[in-house]
Amino acid sequence: MNYNERKKRLQYLLEMIEKGRCQSLDKIAIHFNCSKNTAKRMLVCLRNDGHNITYCKVNRKFSMKK
Repeated sequence: MNYNERKKRLQYLLEMIEKGRCQSLDKIAIHFNCSKNTAKRMLVCLRNDGHNITYCKVNRKFSMKK
């Protein structure tokens, strides 16, 4: 995977989180056809870019705090 493909995947993941469509690492891994560890690294990368992404145990999904 090259740099542009990786950025597009991260941007799409961020869009999914913003719209409330990310429910678990398993579902992220299935959607992007990757391992759970890769899904975790994708979330870490977005967090390192300054996005405040959290997981709500009550709603069982990832969300962004403003």
